[in-house]
Amino acid sequence: MNTPKILIVVSAIFSMFSAAANSETLTLNVEIPQLNVAEYHSPYVAVWLESKSRKSTQIALWYDIKMADNEGQEWLKDIRQWWRRGGRSLDLPYDGLTSATKGPGSHQIIINLNKAELKDLDAGDYKLRIEAAREVGGRELIEIPLTLPLDKSALPISKSGKSELGKISLSLQTNN
Repeated sequence: MNTPKILIVVSAIFSMFSAAANSETLTLNVEIPQLNVAEYHSPYVAVWLESKSRKSTQIALWYDIKMADNEGQEWLKDIRQWWRRGGRSLDLPYDGLTSATKGPGSHQIIINLNKAELKDLDAGDYKLRIEAAREVGGRELIEIPLTLPLDKSALPISKSGKSELGKISLSLQTNN
């Protein structure tokens, strides 16, 4: 009789759905301010999680991916901290990480905490870093301190930029 095999398969499927149903995600809202300047270019933006030992886990990268001959990649070094902390070693475009630049407005990044590279991080103190650099403009870096495993009582967190970045907020979503 095949009943035990069917029960094992059903149990495995139920476990997968239960894990997905109880998954947690971080929602990062990044505001790009409307600037009153003569020549405006959308900023290149990098988001990464950095450990105390400066090991980086990449979250998002917005740059001009449509430029001929991948010329947009040439300007990624202007996102200076990100570039020095591991950006230069990435094979771009990085699947699931790279997207086009964003114009003024509020933009949302969903960070799945069950992704292998995030789920397997050691417990400890980290910084969520958001860096923007704009051609014929400035650059700005905002850091949000985090402790893993997440202290849910510490969320939501909000910070505000002064020039290239506006309001940055981080909140936890539990998908039941």
